[in-house]
Amino acid sequence: MGKEVHCYSVPDYASAALAADVEDIFAQSAAARGLGPRSRVLVKPNLVAKHAPEKAVTTHPAVLDAVCAALRRRGVESITVADSPGGLYNPAVMKSIYKASGLLAVCERHGALAYTACEAAPRKTDGVRVKEFSLLRPVLEADFIIDLPKVKTHVMTGMSCAVKNLFGTVPGLQKAEFHMRFPEKEPFGEMLVDLCETVRPQLIIADGVLAMEGDGPAGGTPRALGLVLGGEDAYAVDLAVCRLMGMPAMRVPYLAAAHARGLCEAALDEALLRGDTQAAAPVADYKLPAGFADISFADKAPRALRWAVPGVEKWLAPRPKIHRSKCIGCGKCAEICPGHTITVEDGKAHIVPRACIRCFCCHEMCPAKAIDVKRAGIFNL
Repeated sequence: MGKEVHCYSVPDYASAALAADVEDIFAQSAAARGLGPRSRVLVKPNLVAKHAPEKAVTTHPAVLDAVCAALRRRGVESITVADSPGGLYNPAVMKSIYKASGLLAVCERHGALAYTACEAAPRKTDGVRVKEFSLLRPVLEADFIIDLPKVKTHVMTGMSCAVKNLFGTVPGLQKAEFHMRFPEKEPFGEMLVDLCETVRPQLIIADGVLAMEGDGPAGGTPRALGLVLGGEDAYAVDLAVCRLMGMPAMRVPYLAAAHARGLCEAALDEALLRGDTQAAAPVADYKLPAGFADISFADKAPRALRWAVPGVEKWLAPRPKIHRSKCIGCGKCAEICPGHTITVEDGKAHIVPRACIRCFCCHEMCPAKAIDVKRAGIFNL
């Protein structure tokens, strides 16, 4: 495969085409040819939080089912499914999320391990921003990693797929620490590239049968694409998703960082697409995150006024806003907030605006969709 991206049209999760297409991805992958009884395989889905499959927030169980079946056909005996969603990371939380997402039933059917031990250990890196990551123990013990992301928009990074999904290999609230260490998009993107180069998944199978548009990765709207993508290069798969969404790839912080390191092109080379390329064709009306407006005025401002640009951009930047009428006072937002700028008072959450770093973790984790992305009114003119 190399940097090729294989495209498949799958009308729905009940279609027999799904299992056949996932099998074809394995067959096309040179890396997968070495799989066998002694392989230790980690499957990394996208879980985020406790959501039902039809919400299009998490990797659909039918995709995991097809992957596990393909692995068993190759004689693989050790299959571990592991992720660390946002918020608290402990066995009880993980069991409830696996069950709600439908992945637990799939693991039980195939004899795969739904990882709940919640252990992690350090791994040194040659990263630009991060020299050591604490990673889930199954990541460190696997000799073959399958990245199983969901095709989604993302209010902070623009889109989320193969590379962003690997952030779930970092345990629990340590992800919030990284948001605090790298509150700006560019260094955060560089950190994600450091992580991708450390984890290095051998195979990516992206679930775009029912994707998400709008204010993803959890607060958006399901969008039926009928698409599965397969590849061995995480950046190439994400470039294909950018093309489909109409998202300029160099506006995605981690793809811009990867391009600067020579790890990917500035946009997808369409000659690398294989299979049913029409299934991955650009979607004209795909809704991007409402707050993902370009507010960089540095190049347009008069030279004498450029000193004021950083302050203006910060003032105009999108930020999370809590709808008190929808808030259920569960405290998930306060739990995940890296800067501890959210409190729950009288059964309602409250954000201290001046302390907010605009990571949108609260928006991602809110189970009631009570947190929206507030945009400056000037962008509605």
